[in-house]
Amino acid sequence: LLVLSACQTALGNQSVEYGFAGLAVQAEVGAAVAGLWSANDAATLALMSEFYRQLSLGQPKGEALRQAQLALLNETVRLEDKQLVGSGKAIALPPAMDGLGNLSFWHPYFWSGFTLIGNPW
Repeated sequence: LLVLSACQTALGNQSVEYGFAGLAVQAEVGAAVAGLWSANDAATLALMSEFYRQLSLGQPKGEALRQAQLALLNETVRLEDKQLVGSGKAIALPPAMDGLGNLSFWHPYFWSGFTLIGNPW
């Protein structure tokens, strides 16, 4: 599994379908998670933290991404009191993110741009 949480890593062109993620799958990585548009850094931190937590629980890749997206939609995972809080333990935010305040990422803009390409298992 290759995770490309940077912006627009799933966008391709006529010569490379699905961008960097498509190249990774063609190189037999098996699966890649990539973004379709420029994403909010704090929302990406929240989504990827929950995605990795779901993977650590033994969820298949496709289901782990789905559960992470649902956690943002349902506001289970959010920024609160300078911490990332959610289904796992709270994680202190780096000092550069102190000024963000309390945020939730329920809107699809924040989580629906990430897709899994390749083997979902």
